[in-house]
Amino acid sequence: MEYVYGVMLLHKAGKKPDEASLTKVLEATGITPDPAKVKAVIAAVEGVDIDQVIKESAVAPVAASQTAHPGDKTQEDKKEKKDEGKKKEEDKGSEEAAAAGLGALFG
Repeated sequence: MEYVYGVMLLHKAGKKPDEASLTKVLEATGITPDPAKVKAVIAAVEGVDIDQVIKESAVAPVAASQTAHPGDKTQEDKKEKKDEGKKKEEDKGSEEAAAAGLGALFG
């Protein structure tokens, strides 16, 4: 992740990200850069419009939902309970089928 941050820092400073500059940025932060990773990151961002990527990846804040109190059941909780019950029934049925199949092996 620090390699991507280094590229973003170079971009923000108005410098074209390249292997030498990314290596210098990482070393300045106390990181010993892996030359293979530096090369891979620079190759990955080659030709990418970083401003556009940042703009597209901006996430709108999510509206806060109603505060739940301990013990409150939400629709999701109720659905999970229902799904668990179905799964237990399916598991029991498949266990019985497996046992019947094993019984056939022994006579």
